[in-house]
Amino acid sequence: MSQRNDTPVRLAVLGAGLIGKRHVDHVLNEDCAELMAIVDPSDAGKALAAEKGTGWYPDFATMIRRERPDGVIISTPNQMHVANGLEAVAAGVPALVEKPLADDVAAATTLVEAAEKAGVALMTGHHRRHNPMIQQAKAAIASGRLGQLVSVHGSCWFYKPDDYFDLPWRREKGAGPVFLNLIHDVDLLRYLCGEVVEVQAMESNALRGNVVEETAVILLRFASGVLGTVNVSDKIVAPWSWEFTAGENPAYTHTQETCYMIGGTLGSLTVPYLDLWHNPTKPSWWEPIVRERLPVEYKDPLGLQVRNLCEVVRGTAKPVVSGREGLETLKVIEAVKQAAATGRPVRTN
Repeated sequence: MSQRNDTPVRLAVLGAGLIGKRHVDHVLNEDCAELMAIVDPSDAGKALAAEKGTGWYPDFATMIRRERPDGVIISTPNQMHVANGLEAVAAGVPALVEKPLADDVAAATTLVEAAEKAGVALMTGHHRRHNPMIQQAKAAIASGRLGQLVSVHGSCWFYKPDDYFDLPWRREKGAGPVFLNLIHDVDLLRYLCGEVVEVQAMESNALRGNVVEETAVILLRFASGVLGTVNVSDKIVAPWSWEFTAGENPAYTHTQETCYMIGGTLGSLTVPYLDLWHNPTKPSWWEPIVRERLPVEYKDPLGLQVRNLCEVVRGTAKPVVSGREGLETLKVIEAVKQAAATGRPVRTN
């Protein structure tokens, strides 16, 4: 059932951790939304609800018995995403689930299929797709200004300090930079270049010696024929990652560098600064090459994601990133891990 556009959409945020707090603030900042409740069993969650002047519940079941939100944002720990998502689906409540949808493809498939069968909107929290610079990059590619895409490269280098790993789960399976960080980059490369059909990968944990990888190099084959390379490490001091280059999160230094290069037969594009390199006359390395910086107006993608959720609840828009899209990205990540473990190419479907 659609909702009147002049009525704020009542949202509940499940999980009061770092990302949950950011979602809470963005819900409060958007005129289209109203923060109905924070759902978190911890004292910190209860205190946050009191601070923000909103309702508090220890769990989804308690909340749904007392009042019903129009939609929920699920930012609980990864291992709880599917259970919380299924609760929302069973209650018929549209849900935005933080990435990753689940710890593995099988569990994510269960959630996505349940939502599709029930006709309940399910969104994945790959918020970077909402960023206007990504929308501009997508438009430039679609317009043909790059010609036929040939290759893409992504860099994801940063340094996580030793105390980051004081929490045991960050040293355990599923907590390495491929699963926690690169999943966002893979989602953007899928969005910009199309479906990934095959991956090859190598990993290393030689420096820290944790169970999880600290470095990985990955080859991607796209259905379109585009070939890609991605290099990720959380043990390198460097400015070439989305976190440093995009300026989305004030917690990170904003550098004037790039993290993706997308190449085609008529030109190449850097992301996030959207420098389009091309030959004014004809494509040739003998011809002059010029740079054109595409214009873009910055808007906070987390805020845009909240607006999209409100529009989905109202029935006036489709999810920018559906649950099915989140599942397809997770399939690529799982294939990367399998390829690194076996030393063999892995098909994604």
